[in-house]
Amino acid sequence: MREFPRRHQRGRPALGTAAALAVLALAAVAACGGPSSGAKDVDLGPGPAQVGTVKDGALKGVDMTFVSYGGIYQKGQQEAATDPFATASGATVVQDGPTDNAKIKAQVESNNVTWDVVDTGSVWADAQCDKLLMPLDYSIIDKSRIPAGLAGKCSVPAMQYGYVLAYNKTKFGADPPKGWADFFDTQRFPGKRALNGDPSDPEPGPYEAALLADGVAAAALYPLDAARAERKLGSIRPQLVFWKTGAESQQLLESGEVDMAMLWSGRAYGAIKNGAPYAVQWNQFLPVMDSLTVPKGVKSPKAAMALINYYLGAAQQAKLTELTTYSPVNTDARPQLDPLTTSFITTDKARQSQAVPVNTTWWAQNQDAMGQKWSDWLGG
Repeated sequence: MREFPRRHQRGRPALGTAAALAVLALAAVAACGGPSSGAKDVDLGPGPAQVGTVKDGALKGVDMTFVSYGGIYQKGQQEAATDPFATASGATVVQDGPTDNAKIKAQVESNNVTWDVVDTGSVWADAQCDKLLMPLDYSIIDKSRIPAGLAGKCSVPAMQYGYVLAYNKTKFGADPPKGWADFFDTQRFPGKRALNGDPSDPEPGPYEAALLADGVAAAALYPLDAARAERKLGSIRPQLVFWKTGAESQQLLESGEVDMAMLWSGRAYGAIKNGAPYAVQWNQFLPVMDSLTVPKGVKSPKAAMALINYYLGAAQQAKLTELTTYSPVNTDARPQLDPLTTSFITTDKARQSQAVPVNTTWWAQNQDAMGQKWSDWLGG
């Protein structure tokens, strides 16, 4: 299980005391059988779904629970999407969290599902499709404004960010690294490098970067050649500094302890905003995302799908980005941002052209095996 909020330390502070108490209170309500009431036959109106909309009053009397990772991120989700959805639809939507995969499993297996829409990791979402998670109903969810390839059978993106290469401008500004090959080139670019070193939480990133640096074409990355990637990683092991949390990765930049780092874009943004003399090389960045999912056995599937459809609206996504700095997943979203934040939006067409697509389906099928390989390599 992921350390909370380890994965979501990518720029989100933990819940404050008052918020934490509120979450615990809501969890207690859910544990006693509410707020997810019995299934209701709802009328969402005629015609094809239109993203960001819901029929006025369509869900009056329906109780729902939205689950995410807390902090600024979940507060932003609530303000930008779930509260306005409740007002428009007539549903009662309460917040719970943090997301806990074991709790989802327990709810589904006991046929007592009290979480309606859950924000999860995208690899886990793919792995649990048709198992703990139900297929999404794309007659209710309009996915036409989601970037190509991001909507799956059982999940849609909640927001997007990326694994990026950050470098010290003071040291390399005149001749900056151009991609992952330069991250591994300690002759032209001497100095310490930072890398995710959490053995308990394998995810896309280090293996892909190592293979790209070793000459593997982006289109030929999968299935990942783990042995080849580990040899490449081993070639710079003396120069590697490992971080285990997003906070640690950001601190490595702010302290100047490393000259380059592979880290989450939200943490690079945080360090640069705080004055760290670093820049990001976006070439070959690896897009990653959170996903919205619906557990199997949810009391009102139509209501859950309607909430997701509303959440994905352009206005909702723009406001979420303004509140959290995470990239919108509606191509029509136009958040009002300062220049620095704008430069970290990973979902616009120009930025997407620099991305190396991550095969989350492959990762979902091989996560356990890759986790063992990664743990063995880190401990070797």
